[in-house]
Amino acid sequence: MNLILLGPPGAGKGTQAKSLCDKFNLCHLSTGDILRNEVTEQTDLGKQAKSIMDKGELVSNNIILEIIKKFINENLSKYQGFLFDGFPRSAEQADMLDTILNDISVSINKVILLDVDQSILLNRIIKRKEEEGRKDDNEDVLKSRLDVYFTQTQPLIDYYSKLKLLEKVDGTKEIIQVNQDINMIMEAI
Repeated sequence: MNLILLGPPGAGKGTQAKSLCDKFNLCHLSTGDILRNEVTEQTDLGKQAKSIMDKGELVSNNIILEIIKKFINENLSKYQGFLFDGFPRSAEQADMLDTILNDISVSINKVILLDVDQSILLNRIIKRKEEEGRKDDNEDVLKSRLDVYFTQTQPLIDYYSKLKLLEKVDGTKEIIQVNQDINMIMEAI
């Protein structure tokens, strides 16, 4: 079972991802975490990525995809599937991911969108900043992150809707209810 979890910053993806991975024995594939690990481990891909990141540039799709491919191959037999969090971020990346997965006879079963209104997101981020002290949680940063998210992700939502893989979940509900709604979707696969 392979799942993509989409949602804007503050929608609760991290919270839901942990629960889903535990319940369904999925490997949490967070591109940011994997990239940081490759850099820390000083792998060839990590070195390439670090030299790009040190210049303040974005790591190319090709490097990200090689890192993801390596991670999938290393973890394929250990789990019942993967939960993709933070990837893909565009329809182009979705096509590339499909190619990687097709090469190993794997496909995406569902794409779950945690749907949350922007005003609620802002309140959540402010609350999270107060509780967790995250430095990137402020109104200006959030507005910028939301603009990028909605600009880049809307075509991705359309992409998965056309493939009839997308399920929207009301992310404004209590955490437990959101989790139950997602579990119902997962159990129907």
